[in-house]
Amino acid sequence: MPEFGPVLFVDDEAPMREAITQWLGLSGFETIVRDSARPALNILSADFAGILVTDLKMEGIDGMELLRQALQIDPELPVIVITGHGDVETAVEAMRLGAYDFIEKPFEPQRFLEVVRRASEKRQLVMENRRLRRALNEQTLHSRIVGVSRAAEQLRANVAELAATDVSVILYGETGVGKDLVARCLHDFGRRRQGHYVAINCAAVPETMAESEFFGYEAGAFTGAARARPGKLEHASGGTLFLDEIDSMPLSIQGKLLRALQERVVERLGANRSIAVDLRTIAASKINLQQASAAGRFRADLYYRLSVVELVIPPLRERREDIPLLFEYFAGLAAKAHGRELRPITPAVLNGLMARNWPGNVRELRNAAERYALGWNESMALRPRPGENRPLSLAEQVEAFERAVIAQCLEEAGGKISTVMERLDIPRRTLMDKMKRLGLDRRDYVEPRRPNFASAAGPNGDKPPIG
Repeated sequence: MPEFGPVLFVDDEAPMREAITQWLGLSGFETIVRDSARPALNILSADFAGILVTDLKMEGIDGMELLRQALQIDPELPVIVITGHGDVETAVEAMRLGAYDFIEKPFEPQRFLEVVRRASEKRQLVMENRRLRRALNEQTLHSRIVGVSRAAEQLRANVAELAATDVSVILYGETGVGKDLVARCLHDFGRRRQGHYVAINCAAVPETMAESEFFGYEAGAFTGAARARPGKLEHASGGTLFLDEIDSMPLSIQGKLLRALQERVVERLGANRSIAVDLRTIAASKINLQQASAAGRFRADLYYRLSVVELVIPPLRERREDIPLLFEYFAGLAAKAHGRELRPITPAVLNGLMARNWPGNVRELRNAAERYALGWNESMALRPRPGENRPLSLAEQVEAFERAVIAQCLEEAGGKISTVMERLDIPRRTLMDKMKRLGLDRRDYVEPRRPNFASAAGPNGDKPPIG
């Protein structure tokens, strides 16, 4: 028999608990028995791998109420209800509420065991599907936010945590760090992924067109408005609205946006009716909005409406160990897109990559990788520019490369030291000494690091450590 989760059996009669425990034990099932509903509810959770079997007639919370509360905890939990002889109406009601099956007393042990086995098989399938979905989401998130540095690990953990919520988020970061990518991941891995993801570059919308772009218009609202058109907020209802470069939004539009977000309604230009909207807002800025609001350049009330959580995305120069991996990843994508064979990344190329300051961050690195894949003037593309930071010393380059290699192995091995030792062919003592010197902790690769969000900080203020 395949390995099933436990059977949680609830009955206030001791003889029945003893008999069921014996029957299930002889058939290889682990049994958890409780004499009332309340202690049974304390055991149940969405991660409970077993099934629930409950008698219907019990003092206090009866089996029907236990069924209701159990399915509130996990709607996919198989619940088997044991009913008295002739209690057909109650059994039908239990099935309507979501019970997996019911058994009428008195019943044969084989009939009972067959129902339990089928319910356990269903539960096993549900839990396996959940595990696969979690693994797929984690794998996809790793493929979207690429990197082995602590900063990359922390960023993935933050995104995974925030995606599970519906709070408003402000993303801070320099040009090219990937604010749009993070916003898209928050949507794709969140509750609203079935809805629209609507991105607006606030700096690219002319002030004269901003109101119609955000809120839409009715036919005849202005010259040229031949037919009605919904605005971006209305289109994003049920999904996510990403306000990129929100610090560039005109003050006149900020007030109207604040009202729409607070009241959850929009009014099209030329309309006399309000349209309800339900959306999540994610904003991005290169400057500290709190400081901008104090200086009168940004509405303070809109800032406080948007800043439930603030997340700083680190620049590439603060995650140098990710540069080789990111460059190879982007160059591989470009080579495939253009039908080229990716050439090996030589030590000379790596030296050039590590010596650059990358003021354009990941966006600049991606452009350099594409040029490399095309073989276009690569020596100039990877050479440090005048005025940039000094080239890294040989020791610094070796340390960055060594950290990237060990971190990559730790991630692939799930933090298992013996696997890393085997892949890198180094003794445990040597590996542990290197990890200590490089600031690597195997626990960071076993489970996600705890989220670390900013409370009121941006790139010009005191930003929180990420990674």
